[in-house]
Amino acid sequence: MKYLVTAAEMYKIDKYTMESIGIPGAVLMERAALAAFEAVTGYSGAVKGFMKKSACCGQSDYLQTALIMAGIGNNGGDGLALARMLAEAGFSTEVWIVGEEAKASEEWKRQRNILKSYPVNFCSKPGKNEYTILVDALFGVGLSRELSGIFESAVGIFNGLKGRKIALDIPSGVDSDTGRILGRDSVRADETVTFGCYKRGLVLYPGALAAGKVTVADIGIPDFAFAGERPGMFALDEAPEQLLPKRCPWGNKGTFGKVLLAAGSIGMAGAAVLAAKAAYRAGAGMVKVITCAENREILQVSVPEALVGTEEEFGSCFEWADVIAVGPGLGKSKTARGLLEEALCGSRLPLLIDGDGLNLLAEDLKLRQIVAKQGEGGRSMVLTPHVGELARLLGKSIPKLQEDLAERGRDLAMELQTVVAAKDARTFICKAGEPVCVNLSGNSSLATAGSGDVLAGTVAGLMAQGMESYRAACVGAYLHGLSGEREALKCGEHACMAGDLTWRLG
Repeated sequence: MKYLVTAAEMYKIDKYTMESIGIPGAVLMERAALAAFEAVTGYSGAVKGFMKKSACCGQSDYLQTALIMAGIGNNGGDGLALARMLAEAGFSTEVWIVGEEAKASEEWKRQRNILKSYPVNFCSKPGKNEYTILVDALFGVGLSRELSGIFESAVGIFNGLKGRKIALDIPSGVDSDTGRILGRDSVRADETVTFGCYKRGLVLYPGALAAGKVTVADIGIPDFAFAGERPGMFALDEAPEQLLPKRCPWGNKGTFGKVLLAAGSIGMAGAAVLAAKAAYRAGAGMVKVITCAENREILQVSVPEALVGTEEEFGSCFEWADVIAVGPGLGKSKTARGLLEEALCGSRLPLLIDGDGLNLLAEDLKLRQIVAKQGEGGRSMVLTPHVGELARLLGKSIPKLQEDLAERGRDLAMELQTVVAAKDARTFICKAGEPVCVNLSGNSSLATAGSGDVLAGTVAGLMAQGMESYRAACVGAYLHGLSGEREALKCGEHACMAGDLTWRLG
């Protein structure tokens, strides 16, 4: 697991490290510069740059050139410290200061004075069109306003130069909390070396695109610097086998959980097939699919392992099941509504609502009130809306939701007292009283019809095995994304279909 911090959270962590633990800011700055230096030299060691002549033997060698675009805050101070290290390593190093030096931070001024003894060239604009390395040390995480004036101009010039671009902490122009671009453009880095913790803006779009490869550098901030206040967002990064429920060696199909799935209207048998397969692939021992008569033969051929039942016998299966899932491809007919209401009112089993089940909730105040009442009463429930479904549930436009999808997911989780997995390019799993889990696995291979049905089946399969609902949603989204990554390695992101994903779970 890794934490994703806001600028305010990182400020508190830094402050505690310096003031309560006693590690000086100058030490943290030196460690940050060393981490950046390792990234630079790790790349530049294999780069063929401009030619120079060796002073000792007249033979040709390769000259590494570096440009540091430095602001006047502590991020700029990190850049100045890096400039010193690069000069010591033999780089031809230029420092381009953007801003008024008189307003610089004290740490910046200290680094500037140290550099007087080193062969570093200070410039008012870049002296070349091409460098081996270009370092963005303009703003860091403190930027909260749109870029304008000399700073906007500097970012434009920087992006136009040739060479590998490395940003320190976060690309200048990216909002470190939301990933939003502050102005017309931001630095577009090939790599970002961030210090201490992941910043949210490095993994949320479009900031994630501006950041390039992200390296989190340990600069000596201990875990207890959180001072008991864990950040409000995290992501899973464990190996899948560490997250899946433990298997009892002497277990049987009943031991590993039974999923009761209401899914698939006429012409939508595929949704039921995908969800059922995914539940099995996630480890469920038995799956029973409740669907319309027209789909039953398709189910029996496509998922012969599954039991198939009629809509009329849905309620009689509650005693058999360990979890109920309602919604994939179900439609919004009177029958579909009846199934959802029966799942809500006729049982206290853990419940997952997906797809058309969510659309029914958005259109039916009575059903929504039942969900809220049961959520308050402690029933375990997971809702898995994509942005369109979430927009309908909250009565907001999709663009408005996407400005802060995590917060809007939390709004719905608070209102209904359920777990909400708000799905988009990043999926946010929200529950009242818990940090938000953002899923960082996956790629564009998941943007295909039926992918959400696979996720619903995966989460239901985990819940059937006794996994707590919030945990099941977090792990299910993570496994779902990993399955897309694995399938993309096999056939490419363009060629992946939802049916392929069920073969890559676990």
